[in-house]
Amino acid sequence: MKVLIIGGVAAGTKVAAKLKRENRSYEVTVLTKSKDISYAGCGLPYYVGKVIPERSQLIVNTPESFSNLTGVSVLTEIEVTKVNPAEKTVDVIDLKTQETLKYEYDKLVIASGAEAIKPPIDGVNLKNVFFLRTPDDAVAIRDAVEADGIKRAVVVGGGYIGLEIAENLAEQGVRITVIDMAENILPGFDEEFAEYVENHLADQGIMTFTKTKLEAILGEEKVEKVQTSRRAFKADAVILSVGIRANTDFLADSGIELMPNKTIKVNEYLQTNIDEIYAVGDCATVTNRITNEPAWSPMGSTANIAGRVAAKNIAGADTKIGYQGVLGTAIVKLPELNAARTGLTEAAAVQAGYNTVSAVAVVDDKAHYYPDASSFIVKMIADRETKKLLGMQVLGKGAVDKMVDIAVTAITMGATLPDIENMDLAYAPPFSTAIHPFSHTVNVLLNKISGGFETITPAAYANGEAEGYKVIDASINPSVDGAVYVDLAKVNGEITEFAKDEKLLLVCTKGKRAYMLQNRLKYFGYTNTLVLEGGSTFNEVKI
Repeated sequence: MKVLIIGGVAAGTKVAAKLKRENRSYEVTVLTKSKDISYAGCGLPYYVGKVIPERSQLIVNTPESFSNLTGVSVLTEIEVTKVNPAEKTVDVIDLKTQETLKYEYDKLVIASGAEAIKPPIDGVNLKNVFFLRTPDDAVAIRDAVEADGIKRAVVVGGGYIGLEIAENLAEQGVRITVIDMAENILPGFDEEFAEYVENHLADQGIMTFTKTKLEAILGEEKVEKVQTSRRAFKADAVILSVGIRANTDFLADSGIELMPNKTIKVNEYLQTNIDEIYAVGDCATVTNRITNEPAWSPMGSTANIAGRVAAKNIAGADTKIGYQGVLGTAIVKLPELNAARTGLTEAAAVQAGYNTVSAVAVVDDKAHYYPDASSFIVKMIADRETKKLLGMQVLGKGAVDKMVDIAVTAITMGATLPDIENMDLAYAPPFSTAIHPFSHTVNVLLNKISGGFETITPAAYANGEAEGYKVIDASINPSVDGAVYVDLAKVNGEITEFAKDEKLLLVCTKGKRAYMLQNRLKYFGYTNTLVLEGGSTFNEVKI
């Protein structure tokens, strides 16, 4: 059987290698427009930041080594211009010779990926205006920083790649400004978490300007200034990370069905509307595991997993397996902070029709007495009626991935909060706490659902919904200016200065001591207390 694969980065090479392992007799050919295949696209920002010293380290395999390793034929600098399903051929141009050719297939896999969006503005072709999609792009940025003395750069786009390149340029001593048209940076995080990260980045010297439109890049021969809807920014370089679009223009008139965003529509087996043609990776839309709605997930992880599933389905015609879809799981390294998320945000869960409940908890990431112990700031989202876990967001200096990966497993298995509240998770002081921080967060949310923990969320607090409440500080030491400080250890009865029906907002550093105070006050007859979720660690408490 002849299998033709269009695209040779993550998804394409995964399909090719797996197909040859499934059946060595298959004639598998990869066609790619690039000179490189199988490169580490997700590692490009770290090459710019010199975390990855050599360009060669980004190349997982050369075309020659991949062919020798797998038995797959790799043809580079070949651009596919048309797919002809009726005759099972593709038209191509050999970019080395400009010769036009046809290739036949029995099965076709489209893994053509995506390309950076080039905004239609003045100055986009000036020197030191960069994109970041290929190893050559990363080399160009790093060389410019070293050779041109770049001191100030504007990163356009506050998504994961934009923030990663911002961090790595900042590590090289470049002064960074990030601008984004959206309400907040970090798509996939709820607003209060994105705003926390924006404030953290400002503390680290990276300024972010949201709701800010790029209008023009100004300069004589190279970048001198960036004009936006807000103001002009001086800059020696601009990194354009405004998004990507699927490489599917060559599919016009092919009969292959596309989504409104021009990605390829596939079924659960990753087949297009034409049975012999599959699509995987950044060029294809899959489904969200929770909502079963179409979801575009242009991630290296999605590309590799989907590529493996597609290969197994091509090789096992009688034993097809369904691709379960994505949860939008993502993680990003920022200066002195890691951020990860999975599942639905609270806003998305509400929009999807769930009776949503959430909690923000600040929990120790390991035993508090162990060196380098820190905290996770966690937002957990569930359905109030079924108690099914719907999503989670985590910020922290430590291993936020382990927290999110537990949530991924729980959501994938359809687990409820009671299912996962007492899991036997790994514990030793260097790694975790006796009650795992994930379990601790589950307990917080269950207490909230049961009514034992009455709170105000950070979003509601920021919206002014605690107006009229008197603030009590239950921290170990006074930490909220203007609040009434209460020594928790001495609360063994009524607090005489407060009436039992008075509106009391209980605050501490993380939230735990405020919860303990609320528990005592309820016992002594106080009926109108709320704990500020996330405490003063996450919220700016104002009196």
